[in-house]
Amino acid sequence: MRAVVQRVTRASVTVDGVVVGAIDRPGLVALVGVTPGDGAAQVELVARKIAELRILRDEQCAVDVGAPVLVVSQFTLYADTRKGRRPTWNAAAPGPVAQPLVEAVVDALRARGLEVATGVFGADMAVELVNDGPVTILLELAPDA
Repeated sequence: MRAVVQRVTRASVTVDGVVVGAIDRPGLVALVGVTPGDGAAQVELVARKIAELRILRDEQCAVDVGAPVLVVSQFTLYADTRKGRRPTWNAAAPGPVAQPLVEAVVDALRARGLEVATGVFGADMAVELVNDGPVTILLELAPDA
């Protein structure tokens, strides 16, 4: 499982001209990608990392200050660009595998008391955010983690 976590002052996701998820105060955006072999262990670890990373102001984490999180599924995090100019997506889990795991990350964050907004799995989404800092962190968890 991979996640790109960004500290933001605000963020939103729009699908077909309609805002489907938004955070309107400082928090985090987490773009989450899933690979075959990921499971409950990766879900729990990535949710804990997102919730407890001390990347907010004054070295605080989302749990410390009740910062909101916008979670967006992002299979393109598993793009393979080593050959040629066209990425391959072979390392990304198919939708029926990935969707429940992304939803489980959302549930695990909510279980930690966080406000979580989301995009729409598989939709063509327009993600807008104001990166604060800028702070951008790549989390990468092996399927056997």
